[in-house]
Amino acid sequence: MSQEHGAYGQSDATQGDQQEQLNKQEQSRATARTGSGEGAASNAQSAVSGSTDAKLNARRKDNKPNRKPWLWIAIAAIVVIAVVVSIVVFRQRTSGSNAQQADTVTVGLTLAPTNLDIRNQSGSALDQVLIGNVYEGLVSRDSENKVVPSIASSWDISSDGLTYTFHLNSGMTFSNGDELDATDVAWSINELIDKQYHDYNLLQNVSSVEATDSKTVTITLDAPYANLLWALAGRPGLVFDADASYDAKTQAIGSGPYVVDSFEANTSITLKANSRYWGEHKAKTPTVVVRYITDANAGLNALTSGDLQVLAPVSENLADGLRKQSDKYTVTTGEDTDKFVLAMNQAQGRATTDIRIRQAMRYAIDHNELIASRGGADAPLGGPIPSLDPGYEDLTDLYPYDVDKAKQLMEEAGYTTDNPLKLTLTYPNIYSTELGDQLKSAFKEIGIDLQVNIVEFSTWLQDVYTNHDYDLSLVDHNESHDFSQWTDPTYYYGYDNSEVQDLYKQAMAATNEKDTNTYLAQAARIVSEDAAADWLFNYRITTATAAGVEGFPVNLNQTLMPLYDVTYTRQ
Repeated sequence: MSQEHGAYGQSDATQGDQQEQLNKQEQSRATARTGSGEGAASNAQSAVSGSTDAKLNARRKDNKPNRKPWLWIAIAAIVVIAVVVSIVVFRQRTSGSNAQQADTVTVGLTLAPTNLDIRNQSGSALDQVLIGNVYEGLVSRDSENKVVPSIASSWDISSDGLTYTFHLNSGMTFSNGDELDATDVAWSINELIDKQYHDYNLLQNVSSVEATDSKTVTITLDAPYANLLWALAGRPGLVFDADASYDAKTQAIGSGPYVVDSFEANTSITLKANSRYWGEHKAKTPTVVVRYITDANAGLNALTSGDLQVLAPVSENLADGLRKQSDKYTVTTGEDTDKFVLAMNQAQGRATTDIRIRQAMRYAIDHNELIASRGGADAPLGGPIPSLDPGYEDLTDLYPYDVDKAKQLMEEAGYTTDNPLKLTLTYPNIYSTELGDQLKSAFKEIGIDLQVNIVEFSTWLQDVYTNHDYDLSLVDHNESHDFSQWTDPTYYYGYDNSEVQDLYKQAMAATNEKDTNTYLAQAARIVSEDAAADWLFNYRITTATAAGVEGFPVNLNQTLMPLYDVTYTRQ
């Protein structure tokens, strides 16, 4: 492997064993700036000597012995005050010098990647830690889920929505020192499409991607596609070095503010500042260690013991104890696009093809109580589009909690508490048993005998997601801009509505954002009115940080976690 195309590039911090980094973080302590201390001491000495000059005192004593004892008392008082003030100033200065920025921040997360091959490996854990930190895209997303410049400083869209012209920044390099220009951008996107890397299908209607010169990339479509920019802000828009040689499963070469210093599958990733970084988001902390801790209590213990400075997410029930120690920890809840969907199988022959039964279940769920039982951080969600996505509209008033209405609908469908409908709820064991118990209790009251079947995630994928063998299911759909699933009758929901499908096509074909949002909102309302599912809540991320941590992202941090602004000042 040549020096030019080495896997790690260069970093500002020294390379080292990960455990040594963690030990170093725990053992290092800031030292007082001696300049401040010496200045204070010197001031104290000056104050003392200025009022106790030996010759002056002797002269005074000879000329006016014992005539004004009150003068000596006053002088003594002044001396004492001066000494006390000098000591206080000294302590303040040395204390202030101890509050210095740490070289390392350690972040605790839950979902761990099994490898780093972001072009082939699925899972949001890779997007979370690599995009915006190690790899950069043609464009990016901000904390409000809006598309913003990245490798491209600006872009133009033709009036017919078929031509996107991207103008690139100057002086860009990869972490190994190779130049990054339009050729790399075009090659990366064309490789994605030709080799069908992960998420290639998000680039719809693309007919060509060309580097028209070293700083310009042109993407031509054969039909308008409103989601193109958003898609390019994710994996489809990532730019790779065609000349680099490295093991993509354990190493990474990108153009971001960090490089991967070390990776231990399912355990940790250590990021070092990229000394060759070209952009405005230079890393403020030389080393960021990401540790993966699946047990919630173990994560909390790591934070409170000082092994972590950030824990995301932390459950609301555990967060209460941290909130009571506001001098030591900050607890913040951020927006996200996670949708906890109660799926209702609408395949032919299922009882849930009856809209009255689906509507009854929606009326029977007390969403506010459900959210409160989880700690209160989550938000009500009355439809398929969350607040950070285009087309969002508050639809929670469509099916308010109304047990009497639910019973009436069940009776119309032929079921009562004495003659209940038997249904099975199948969901993965990565979610709490309490959710199943709460739904079982709610549905019993309206005439549904719900059996809860909690399975391994792999079993859920096979039985529910692939084979569509279920009555009701529950899963967190955390993807942004994923409304298209409601337009696909072959998806595991089995929902088929031609009006929704037409509205979605119009939304994607629109050449301005306003029209796209309008069509999506109309389609989402129909999906909710049809009770195609129930959206139990919009899961919101609760993040806990130690006092002195600044710049850690709160919104979307389970899928988008830029770390360049993160700092930790020891208190």
